[in-house]
Amino acid sequence: MAYTSKDAKCATLSTLRTAPEATNPRNWKRSMDMTRIGVSRRKALKAGACALAGAAGLLVTGGVPAGAESSTATEEIIRKWYKAWVEKDEGQFEALMTDNFTFTSAAGDDHINRSTFKTQCWDTQAKLIERSDLERVITSGDEAFVKYLCHTTDGKSFRNVEYLRVRDGKVEALECYFGGAGYPSAASKGM
Repeated sequence: MAYTSKDAKCATLSTLRTAPEATNPRNWKRSMDMTRIGVSRRKALKAGACALAGAAGLLVTGGVPAGAESSTATEEIIRKWYKAWVEKDEGQFEALMTDNFTFTSAAGDDHINRSTFKTQCWDTQAKLIERSDLERVITSGDEAFVKYLCHTTDGKSFRNVEYLRVRDGKVEALECYFGGAGYPSAASKGM
């Protein structure tokens, strides 16, 4: 049933009058029906519809949660990071790392620095990546978890999950959790 603005006056607490016996705690044990508390079905439906509309309005107009702006910016940086790998864009790759960047992985990389990461990972691995499908990018403030399916130039694929921390528009830290054998890296060599 659609209500017009003329007949859809939202029922407020003052409109929903209750019988005195319904407000007395000694009488709460008795069953209460709508006629006992002085509310018609029509008023109850209007009140319910207005409450639902009000709640929906709060969800829509409630504003952006704290940190959402940085989460959006973080996601944009993360997407640029993976795009640089796929496009072999070394300039973008370098520009997206902080000076104090660190990389950690299960392959014995324990907070290696930017220079070592470039030599051991970018220089040896970027050329082997055909494309990366970002399956999940979950951000919270300046942090993100990314699950991706990477396809190599030799027709293989692997899935990884990575945790990234962003500072001042650049990737400051990356922790890689390998997803499978077959990728030509230290992980596939049993390290």
